[in-house]
Amino acid sequence: MSFIREVLEISSDTHNADIRKNVQTLTGKIKKFQDQVRSFVNNRYVEFLPDLNQYEFYYGDCEILFNETDDLLKTVEEMVQMKPASEELQRCHENFREIAQGLRVTHKILKIDQLFKDIEEAKSTQEHLNVMNLIFEVNGLIQDPTDNIFKHLDCYENIKIRYYIENESMLYNLKLKFESLVQMKEKTFQNMKCVTVKISKNEDELQEIVTALVSAKYNSRKMCEFLMENVFKPVITKPVSVEVDKEKDPQFVTLQLSYSTKKREDEDLRPNYKTVFQHIRNTFSCLGHMNITLSETECVFKILRQCMKETFTKLIMSECLDYSIPDNMMEMNSSTLVDDITEFNKFLMEMLFFSEDDRELLNYAEKIELLFRNRFYRNILDNAVDIMQKDLHDMIPVAEKLGATDIGAIGQAIFPSCMVSKSTMELISLMERVLKEAEGSEAKVAQGLLSTISIILDRYLTEMPTYHAKLLLNIPQQTALFHNNCMYLAFWITKNHSKGIETVFVMVKSLQHLGSEQFLNQIKNQRAQLMEILRGFDLSDVVSDLGIEPPKAVRQCLRQLDLLKNVWQTILPDVVYNKTMGNLVNEFCNEVIRRILLAEDLPSAVSNELVEVCTTIIDRAPGIFADPLEVNVMVKSWGKLQQLKVMLGVSLAEITEQWSSGKGPLTLNYKSEEIKHLIRALFQNTSRRAVALNSIV
Repeated sequence: MSFIREVLEISSDTHNADIRKNVQTLTGKIKKFQDQVRSFVNNRYVEFLPDLNQYEFYYGDCEILFNETDDLLKTVEEMVQMKPASEELQRCHENFREIAQGLRVTHKILKIDQLFKDIEEAKSTQEHLNVMNLIFEVNGLIQDPTDNIFKHLDCYENIKIRYYIENESMLYNLKLKFESLVQMKEKTFQNMKCVTVKISKNEDELQEIVTALVSAKYNSRKMCEFLMENVFKPVITKPVSVEVDKEKDPQFVTLQLSYSTKKREDEDLRPNYKTVFQHIRNTFSCLGHMNITLSETECVFKILRQCMKETFTKLIMSECLDYSIPDNMMEMNSSTLVDDITEFNKFLMEMLFFSEDDRELLNYAEKIELLFRNRFYRNILDNAVDIMQKDLHDMIPVAEKLGATDIGAIGQAIFPSCMVSKSTMELISLMERVLKEAEGSEAKVAQGLLSTISIILDRYLTEMPTYHAKLLLNIPQQTALFHNNCMYLAFWITKNHSKGIETVFVMVKSLQHLGSEQFLNQIKNQRAQLMEILRGFDLSDVVSDLGIEPPKAVRQCLRQLDLLKNVWQTILPDVVYNKTMGNLVNEFCNEVIRRILLAEDLPSAVSNELVEVCTTIIDRAPGIFADPLEVNVMVKSWGKLQQLKVMLGVSLAEITEQWSSGKGPLTLNYKSEEIKHLIRALFQNTSRRAVALNSIV
C-alpha cells in the first residue's frame, strides 16, 4: 500500500508541477500582452496619439488568452478543492486569479474599442438601429456595477466621454433622419396660418428610425406640442381647411391645414362637432402612417397618448362638445350627439390613441342629458336676467281679471288698469314658454322647468333692486313702474298657481312686499324733499310783511306735486295714485298749517298774505287729482286748511263764533290751544282778546 501511495503522490506532484509551469508560461504571455495593450490604450485614450501600428489582432489575441486563462484557472481551482493544497499551489492559485482579473479588464477595454470601431462602420452604412444597439452595449460595459478596477484606470473617463459623444451623435442623427421622414412645418402669413405634415411612405426606414428613437428614450414632447398646438387645437376650435393627399407625392403622405389667425369674436363661427370629428379622423388617417408597431403592446400612438391624451380630451370637451349641447328640447330630441361621441371614441380606440380604460368621452356622453338640462335651465335664467337688466321706462298698459277658481290667492279678482314695463311682459312671456315646455315633458324635466321659474322669480327679488338701485331711488317714474311690475308678476303667479310653480304663496307675498317697499321708499324721499323745501316757510322773523320765501316755498312744493302727478297719474292704478298723492298733499298741508300755527306774531298784512298762500294751495291742489273732489276724501287736513284760511282773514268775534264754546265747526279740526295761540298771534292784547280767549275751552 505504501508503494501505491508513493506512486500517487509522485504522480500528483508531477501534475502540480505541470500546472505551475503552465501558469507561469501563461502569466508571462498575459503580462507581455498587457504591456502591448497598455501602450495601445494609453496612446488612444490618454495621450490621443495617432495610431502608427496595426492593432487589428489585439482583440482576437485577447479572446484566445482569455479562454486559455479561464480553462487553466478552472483546473487550478479544481486542484485546490480536491485536497488540501500545498502552500506553493495555493499561492500560485491566488496570483493567477489576480492575473486573470487584470486580463478581464484588458478584455473589456479591447471589447469597448472594438465596439467603437463597429459603431463607425455601422454609421458609414447608415445602420441606425445597429449603431444604437452597439452604443447600448458600450454603456453596459462602462456601467458594469461588478467591476471596481476599470473605473479607476486613467483611460476610463476618456472612454466614457467618447461614449457620450457617440450617444449624442446617434440621437442627433436619428432626430435629423426622423425629421426628414416626418416633416412638420408651419408658415404664418398676415391673417392666415398654414400647417403641413408630411410622412414618408418608406415604412421600413421609418420603422428602423422610430424603433431606434423609442429604444433611445427619445423625448417626443416637442412633436406632441407641435401637433397639439398647430393641428388638433385649431381643428377643434377654429374653422379650418383640412386636406389629406396620399397620391400626389410618391414619397410622402401630406396633411395640410389652413386657418385664419384673426381674433374671432363671433361664436357662430365655431365649427360643428361633426365637422371637428371628421377633421380629426382625416388627421389621424395621415398620422397613422407613422404609427409604427414597436412590440405586441407598444406603438407610436400609445407613446403620443401619454403626453397628448389629457389635453386633447379636455379640449374636445370644453371647446367643442360643451358648445354642441342642444339649446332646446326640440333640438335635444333630434340630436345624435351621444351616438356620435360613442362612435368617435371607438375610432380613437381603433387608432390606439385611446385605451379601454380611457372613458372620459364616454362618461361625458352619459352626462349629455344632465348637461343639456343644466344648460337649458341656465340659458333660461341667463335670458331672464338679461330681460331684468333692460330699462324699466319702456312701458305698456295692462288690465286683467282672474278666473273664479283663482280668486282668493292674493285677495283680488281684478288687476287694475295701469302701466308695466315691457321687460316685465317679456319676462312673463318667457315663463309662459317654460310652462308650455313643461306640459309636454317627462316628470323630471318638467319639475326642473318649474323650479327654473321659481329661480327666476327669486333672482328677480335680488337682481332688480340691486341692478336698478340708483334709478329706483332717484327717478319716481322708475319706482312706480317697478311697483306695478312686482304686483303684476304676483298677479301672474296667482293666475298660474295650479300649474305646479314652487312656493307660489311665498313668492306672491315677497313680490308684493318688494314692490311696496321700493315705492314706499320713494314716497318717503318725496316727502323729505317737500319738507326740505318748506324749511323756507319760516314765520319766526316776519315783521311787517310775509316776504318772498314762504310763498316761494309753497309754489315750489306745488310744482313738485305737479311733477309727480305728470309722472305717476298715467302709470299707477287710480286707487294707488289717489292714496299716494293724497298722503303727500296731506303732509304738505299739515306742515304749512303747523308752521302758521307756531308763529308768535302775525300782523294783519302778514295774515292777509297768508290768506293768499292758502288760497293758492286750495286752488291748485285739487288739480293734482283726476277728480278734483277727491281732495276732500284723500287729504285729511283739507278742511283744516280751509278753516285756517278763513280764520286768517276774519275778525276775533267770527273766530269765537266758529268755535262756539267747543261746539262749532272749528272743533272738528282744531284743539282749543291751537285756536288760542292763533288768536294771540293775530290780535293785540286787549280786553276783548282776553274775553275771547276765555271763551275758547
